[in-house]
Amino acid sequence: MKKSNIILIALVSSIILAARLIPHAPNFSPLIAVMLFSGVYNSSKKYILLPLLALFISDMFIGFYKLEIMLAVYGSLLAITGVGYLLRKQKNIINVISGSLASALIFFIVTNWAVWFFGNWYTNDINGLALSFSMAIPFFKNTLVSTMLYSGLLFGVYEGAYYLSKQKKLITNK
Repeated sequence: MKKSNIILIALVSSIILAARLIPHAPNFSPLIAVMLFSGVYNSSKKYILLPLLALFISDMFIGFYKLEIMLAVYGSLLAITGVGYLLRKQKNIINVISGSLASALIFFIVTNWAVWFFGNWYTNDINGLALSFSMAIPFFKNTLVSTMLYSGLLFGVYEGAYYLSKQKKLITNK
């Protein structure tokens, strides 16, 4: 892996840590976008642990919660990284938007299913599951908006900087 990519993933992981520790609207976070971005630009699987380590460190400050639900959250984020790996070879604006939408949906489904299945807030039947998902819709709005916003920023800034650096090389080589 290029040294610049390691620095990039470390920088983006720092964004996770900072964003979770500063006050923000519920579920309005760059976390999903960062995991998607890391999947696209991280060429070594071992470095995917950096964003998860940042998440774990922030959980140490914010507070841990039921282990099974935490594992579902972390697992959904790994799945989102997998979506990023799929985007890597066919990266374009439509696929990034689609991947961002799919990632927000994966997070919503996995985490709210886990809250229903492992938690004690809802009855263990189809009505409890439906209630779990319906109560999460306001949070999903924030998840969706923040994922689209931060994905646009991360991918846009990175690709814009990459494009400009290629243009600069072309100009200086003439």
